[in-house]
Amino acid sequence: MKSVAVFCGSSPGKDEEIIANAYKTGAYFAQKGMTLVYGGGKVGLMGLVAKGALDNNGKVIGVIPHFLKQKEIHHTGLSELILVDTMHERKLRMNQLSDGVIMLPGGFGTFEEFFEMLTWGQLGLHQKPMGILNTNGFYDDLIRMFDKMVANRFLRDTHRKMVLVDESLEDLATQMEQYTSRGVPKWMEQGQT
Repeated sequence: MKSVAVFCGSSPGKDEEIIANAYKTGAYFAQKGMTLVYGGGKVGLMGLVAKGALDNNGKVIGVIPHFLKQKEIHHTGLSELILVDTMHERKLRMNQLSDGVIMLPGGFGTFEEFFEMLTWGQLGLHQKPMGILNTNGFYDDLIRMFDKMVANRFLRDTHRKMVLVDESLEDLATQMEQYTSRGVPKWMEQGQT
């Protein structure tokens, strides 16, 4: 991977370890010589990820829609800020600029962005590694839901395994570097419900 897209909250939340890991994520990828692609905001976890990369001389590309430029308080010190018209264009551009995707803690917007790109992978539109940094078990319930979806035959185990999860940023990054796409099997076998 030469670049990674990070989706995370525009709020910092209240967990000090999550806050520290956001900064550490940006710093880690900068130290590895990788370009950070993110939502372009200066506040919350988004701002901390960018700060971590910039403080370590990393290249940081922000992608933000015009209408969010003020709400998310766009970052003015980035290597590059790309303005787009819609949220869909934001994700599309971030997808085009990245070789992998990581989700840190966040709210609805974080989920929506990550899951759309995950669905694109499931459909075979990309073969990027998709990772969840599960700091302090923030995503434990979501991960259990993935397993429930498999158990109830709404999700194939092959697709479940597309989502890489770890509490350690370094271990998650290693999983992502070693990830090999398993291809896209048929959605359903004939006669399967």
